[in-house]
Amino acid sequence: MTDHDAHGHDFVADCRLRAATDLFTHTWDPVVLAALRAGPRRRRELRTAIGGISDKVLTDSLHRLLAAGLVERHAHAEAPPRVEYALTSLGQSLVEGPMTVLGRWATEHGDELLEAQESSTSKGL
Repeated sequence: MTDHDAHGHDFVADCRLRAATDLFTHTWDPVVLAALRAGPRRRRELRTAIGGISDKVLTDSLHRLLAAGLVERHAHAEAPPRVEYALTSLGQSLVEGPMTVLGRWATEHGDELLEAQESSTSKGL
């Protein structure tokens, strides 16, 4: 493998970079992942921790994250049934790696980003 190949010079639809960036195309998915960082939670606990998310949007997000292998669902054999969601090791690596770095960047540069967006909007761009 050449250095050129290792850096993914062809950004085709099924490349690894595209798969990774697609994880952030749904607004609530990273928020749900961050809410699970503290440990397993039930749906009600997730909705409370997140705030502002509808039940349907949470359901859709959990389905996507389960399918991506970032979250696991554990149903406890109890009456009444209890279901918890938790990060998988893959999900944990995403939250503690790139999402933590992105969070730091947003804290440091968020005001600049918002100002640039507001300036762009006021200029009619």
